[in-house]
Amino acid sequence: MSGSTILGVVGSAVILLTLFEMMRRHRLREKYALIWALVAVAVITVALFPVLLVEASDAVGLAVPANLLFFCAAIVILVLTLQHSSELSRLEERTRTLAEEIALLRLEVERARRGEQPREPSRDESTS
Repeated sequence: MSGSTILGVVGSAVILLTLFEMMRRHRLREKYALIWALVAVAVITVALFPVLLVEASDAVGLAVPANLLFFCAAIVILVLTLQHSSELSRLEERTRTLAEEIALLRLEVERARRGEQPREPSRDESTS
């Protein structure tokens, strides 16, 4: 076995073990673990069968197989970044909505403590 094969297999095994440990400790959700597990399995496959990378690079017309490897890695990182950005945007919106609801509830509780009657929502508040 060559050094790059050993490095690829060991590196992927470490990633897989880390994934399982993070999932066991509930530090990583399953959907992300699945993505990283697929990446680790792909790296093991390429490390054990480098001819697959050579044949794939020939099929797409690349002279250097490493270029295909770097391109695929860049695409994986791009997709993960877009997915995380989408989830972050959704969570920010949800956090803002929850903060607004908490502020309204606090106002209601404060008014109840002072003995004020709860007011009916205005026409503008009920349509939003």
